[in-house]
Amino acid sequence: MFDKIIDRKNSSCTKYDDLEHYFGNANLDPFWVADMDFEIPPFIQEAIQKRASHNVYGYGKQNKEIFEAIKNWMKSQHSWDIDTSWISLCNGVVPAYAACVEAFSNIDDEIIVQTPVYFPLFQCIKSNNRKVLYNPLKQIDGYYTMDLEHLKSIITPKTKILTLCSPHNPVGRVWSKEELEELANICIKNNITIISDEIHADLVFKKFTPLASINDKISNCTITLNSSGKTFNIAGLNASYCITSNNELKDKLDKVIKQRVINSVNVFGLIAMQSAYENGTVWLNDLKDYISSNIDFTIEYLHKNSKIKVHRPEATYLLWLDFSEYNLAHNKIKEMLLQECKIALNDGLTFGKNGKNYFRFNSATSKIQLKNGLNKIISIFK
Repeated sequence: MFDKIIDRKNSSCTKYDDLEHYFGNANLDPFWVADMDFEIPPFIQEAIQKRASHNVYGYGKQNKEIFEAIKNWMKSQHSWDIDTSWISLCNGVVPAYAACVEAFSNIDDEIIVQTPVYFPLFQCIKSNNRKVLYNPLKQIDGYYTMDLEHLKSIITPKTKILTLCSPHNPVGRVWSKEELEELANICIKNNITIISDEIHADLVFKKFTPLASINDKISNCTITLNSSGKTFNIAGLNASYCITSNNELKDKLDKVIKQRVINSVNVFGLIAMQSAYENGTVWLNDLKDYISSNIDFTIEYLHKNSKIKVHRPEATYLLWLDFSEYNLAHNKIKEMLLQECKIALNDGLTFGKNGKNYFRFNSATSKIQLKNGLNKIISIFK
């Protein structure tokens, strides 16, 4: 199923059809954007096709079934009991991020990011006239941990929000319950709201703990952002949701979501998310097995044939490739990847200054395409 090669060119997809725009060359092998080259599950296709056959595509209604599906998925996958009244729907995790920035801080307030991290966070903060406060992750032999002592030292009265990426993109960490609890207690002590991006929570290879599930105090200061988009490869349908047990936080967020008019999810996004969460367990397990084998193959192949270092991620299909052993300038590595390897990867510096000499590699493709891409890399980076 996952070995099938899908021709995605000319399908209006960013990953393939925007190569010219972002890299200046349409003839690259794309291993950048965080979507998968796999067909979506047949049960989602069938649900969408059934609705499409109606021939009238009016506004989608947020039926109670979608909220129940989210609640049941959180319980079955992550042992987290939530109430449907905690859920707010939104047309994307990034728009939800921006709404949280506006809802829980004021202009010129500080918002903490733990770099290297998913780069749209910077845009959400800066475009809303807030200040980025950097709390870089610590890294030892490719393994990343939070620098909580540094975090304590940078907090000021203007610090209002901490953005948490859990599991972490791009370094692939699944934070332990103990790490999360220590982080949250610092935020509670300093009256800081936590925005926890858990969009990769289903794609984990070890125990994942939703931050807000730990205890009531932590839940009370946390907004969880999530979506079925990454898990089931339906990100283009722009269906996401926010979860918080704190009524005051939810009221503030809902007000901004409505003001920004980002609470209307299209009818196919609603149907796809409900179908995914009602039927997706077996398919997801098969997907994780395939991704895990791709990750193992990639790490072993690069280790045997190159000086590229990569630590096995605990979550996601994204690999954080370290090219530092080549002693080349970052821009030279980037130039070689594009012009000689003909490979499109995400530039590590876009994730923060500590992404220097790193590039993010997407392994969620067929094994044939994966090996072809790796061969292009090692033909130059030997």
